[in-house]
Formats: sequence, structure tokens, C-alpha cells
Amino acid sequence: MDRDAFTQRTVEERTFRASDETELFYRHWPVVAGRPRGAVVLLHRGHEHSGRMAFLVEELGLADFAFFAWDARGHGRSPGARGDSPSFGTTVRDLHSFVEHIRAMHGHATRDIVLVAQSVGAVVAAAWVHDYAPRIRGMVLASPAFRVKLYVPFARAGLGLMRAMRGNFFVNSYVKAKFLTHDEARIASYDTDPLIARAISVNVLLGLYEAAERVVNDAAAIVTPTQVLISGSDWVVDPRPQHEFFERLGAAVKEKHVFAGFYHDTLGERDRHLAIAKARAFILARFDEPATQPDLRDADRESFSREAFDALSRPLAPLSPTGLYWGATRLLMRTAGRLSRGVRLGLTTGFDSGSTLDYVYENRPQGTTPLGRFIDRIYLESPGWRAIRARKSHLEELIVNAIARLRAVWLPVHVMDIAAGHGRYVLEAFEPPGVPRPDSILLRDYSALNVERGTALIRDKGLEGIARFVKGDAFDAESLAATTPRPTLAIVSGLYELFPDNALVRRSLAGLAAAIPPGGYLVYTCQPWHPQLELIARALTSHRNGVPWVMRCRTQAEMDQLVAAAGFRKVEQRTDDQGIATVSLAVRR
Repeated sequence: MDRDAFTQRTVEERTFRASDETELFYRHWPVVAGRPRGAVVLLHRGHEHSGRMAFLVEELGLADFAFFAWDARGHGRSPGARGDSPSFGTTVRDLHSFVEHIRAMHGHATRDIVLVAQSVGAVVAAAWVHDYAPRIRGMVLASPAFRVKLYVPFARAGLGLMRAMRGNFFVNSYVKAKFLTHDEARIASYDTDPLIARAISVNVLLGLYEAAERVVNDAAAIVTPTQVLISGSDWVVDPRPQHEFFERLGAAVKEKHVFAGFYHDTLGERDRHLAIAKARAFILARFDEPATQPDLRDADRESFSREAFDALSRPLAPLSPTGLYWGATRLLMRTAGRLSRGVRLGLTTGFDSGSTLDYVYENRPQGTTPLGRFIDRIYLESPGWRAIRARKSHLEELIVNAIARLRAVWLPVHVMDIAAGHGRYVLEAFEPPGVPRPDSILLRDYSALNVERGTALIRDKGLEGIARFVKGDAFDAESLAATTPRPTLAIVSGLYELFPDNALVRRSLAGLAAAIPPGGYLVYTCQPWHPQLELIARALTSHRNGVPWVMRCRTQAEMDQLVAAAGFRKVEQRTDDQGIATVSLAVRR
């Protein structure tokens, strides 16, 4: 590549709108030689900003690639308290919005985008790829901050305790520039850069730890081609989780390179040409090959998630230490746990029942005696139930989004939910002022109790004129296909997550594809990951005859492929901060 071409490279300073309407700053370097081949998105370290990644635009030597680099929320020239964000999950959502902006405004297809990310930025990149399953060309992760070295014993636990007592607060980074790189110019520029944010909020720091642990533990879910660059003398982060991440990584194409003597700023080291050469070769190799993704539609038969499901399905020896532990847990739930109304309801109707979900949505601790209400509060604040409440909010948001899209092209709005439970999340989506009511609402569920409760809720909401509730099988493709009027917006929430086999999901999606006309929409949910799978499998019961509630987590990529195979194209996605429950919107092709 002609290096003189870089004398023509100009930078544009722009902003993009995040999902919460915040305007975030970014830099754009357009292609300067030949036809545009792809786009490289640069993600900076914690405390830093896009300007400190700008040197890579020249040193990577990719004149026929466009470059983009953002200032993450709370950094550089983007708004927000320095070093802060509403949550680490918000920053991951910001990256999703950024890539969508690049696609929509600059014309670079998602499949032609590659990420180059350092430190905290690398964790953001890995979490985004895990949670949203974008079909990007690849990613280069340089010294990902999967475990920051805090040095002070029990520092993480102490920070968590202090946050619980006083709320969010800020801590200053102990890192000196001389421990980041051997490059004297980089050291000097770091020490004098007015946009460096040396503080970081405890919310973001603890969120970083949680997201990193999740991504490392569930790295098998990531199938995006990935290169990991590791500094051999890193004072800032522990390299062991970097190696663990690479070993568990599910990508068929993956590389790992360790650079002896390098400090944490891998791509800004004195001998960075060694690392940059590896990154450049990896990027070019990805664009020399067709953009592909492994076929995951049969992951229910053979995959890491199937192996985990089978392990949880096997009964434990009653007198083994693990068997005794979970036996005691079940006994405790059936005795003292009954003081909690939520636990009692789960034991009666199933912890995955529509009645339980309605109780979780209500989120009002109830129970017998103050101890029962205390147990109920702990129960309702479990990670899974927090994610379910976030899912309800995201469902309502994307239902309204879909209706706006339908109204914009003058299509009627006929809503159908194929397994609605009590239907609360559907009916309450139309309550906020200014949200137009649909032309019709059809709620279906296999349970006579849910039909009865949902019909009562329709009356309570005053929607008898447009809404009705009928008994129906969500996996009966023929009955779904025969729905009248034909739904222009179908919803399937929290259903497929309960069934490990994809044959049922395919059958249901086939019925929906036959029912929904081209241009209509499907809202669907997924559970790519859950931190309490063993607790659920060993101690909780399902609505299906009280059997153990064993779940197989489908990766987002697997779920998206099943939906795409049925004839839909995903256009939007929302994910809770823990990465447990996702909600997606797809259009019928």
C-alpha cells in the first residue's frame, strides 16, 4: 500500500445518537485509495479517548479502509461525568448504536466491519459480540481488561460494600504512564493530555468485572473471528483470563500472540510495529475470505450449550456432597421459603409459569411475617428476575417501535402473542400517553388459567373492543398460519427459552412466517446466558408437571439464525445490563 496516500487522509469530527438520545463524539477517516474495502472501528482504553487511537489509522496501512473511533460515554469529548456511565451495559449498547450509525450513515455493511479494541474497549467489544451476535468480519482484542489488577487485598469486595452503603462514587487510577508503555513520546502525551479521565466510577469498574467474567466464562458462545494480542509484562491487567478466554473461544478462526516485555498499551508500545503487523495481517486475511458464520441451527444436538444442559439434567447422587447441598436447598425452599409469596407461588404453579412472571413484573415483596417479606425481596432481586423486568420494558419498547414502523408505511396493526401468559407486557405497552392503539390484539396461551387471568386483565384495561384471549398451542404451525386477521406484529416472549430442542422452535417459526405478511414484524426473546442455571435446575420446578426446570441457553447467534431461516431479518435488539435476556425485532422478508 502506498504510504504517501496517508498524506491525503483527513479526519471528520461528528456525533451519533445513542439509544437514550445522548449525542456521542466520534472521528471518521474516509477511504483515500481505491474502492472502499471495509471499515475499522477503533475502541480506546479506559480513561482515554479516540484521539489516542488515531495513530493506528496510519500505522495499520489500510488506505482502502475507512476508520472510525469514538469517545466512549464519559470520556474525551463525549458527555457525561468523567469516567462514568449509567452502567457498563449502557456502554455496550452505545457500541451497538455506533455500529448501526456507521452502517446507516456511512454505508458500511455490518459484515464489512472489523473492531480493533484495547483494554476496557476490548471488553466492551467482546461483550457486544457475545450479547448482540453482530455478523462483523472480525475483531482484534489487545490486552483485554478481563481482570484489572487492584493490588489491594479484597479491594473488589470492599468497593462493592462501600457502593451498597453510599451509592456510586469515583476512584482514581493508580496507573502511571510509564507502566503503560516504553514509548517516551506516548508517556509524555499521556501525562499532558487534558482529555485523560483518571477517575472511574465504581459502577463502571464493578460492571467491567462482572461483564468480563461473564464473557470469559461463556466465550464458547462467540463465533466471530478473533485475534487476541497479549502483553507479556502487563502491570495493569492479569493475563490469565486472556488465555482462558482464547481457549474457550468458539470461533473457528482465532489467533493469539504474546509479546514479551510489552506493557499494557500493546498497540502503543515502543515496538508496537510487531503487534500492528499481526493485526494488519489478520484484518486483511478476513477480507480475503468470504464473510461466513458457522451454522448453529442444530446446536441443540451438539454444542457446548447442549453439553451443559445434559450435565444439569443428570440426577445427582443423593448422598454426594453436591446432592446433599441441593437437597438441603430444596428442603429450605419448601419450608422457610413458603413464607415468601413469590416462592410459594412458584412451588404451586411453576417458577416459569405465567402467574410467576406476573408476580415478578409487579415487583412488590409480599409474604407471611417480616421474615417472609425479606425473603421475598431477596427472591425478587435475583439476577434472573431483574433481567425479566428489564425484558418487559424492552418488549414494550420494541412493540411500540414496530407499530411506528407499520404506521409509517400505512399497514394495519394486528398484534398476536402466541404464548402470552397473562398478557400484561403486551397490554401495558399501549398505556403510555401518545402510544396509538393497534387495530386488534389476539393473545394465545395453552393454559386455561392464563386465558382466564388474561381475559380479566383485558377487561381491567378497558380493551375488550380490540383485544381477545384464546387457548392455543404455540407450536401448532397450522393454527398459527390460519390466524385471522393476519398478524402484522407477532410476539413470542419467554417461550423458546423453556424448550431445549430446535425442532419445536422451527415449527413455531414456520407457522409465524406463514401468518405474517411481508413487511410485518416479529418480536422475539432469547436467553443467551444465565448465572444461576444450576440453582434453577437443582432447586426450582417447571409449570410442566412440577419437573425440574432445566434450561439450555441458546446463544444469540443461534436464535438469530433460526429466525433468519424462517424468513425474517433482525433490525433491532435490546439487552439487559447483565446480558441475560434479549429482545429482538425482525421484519418478514
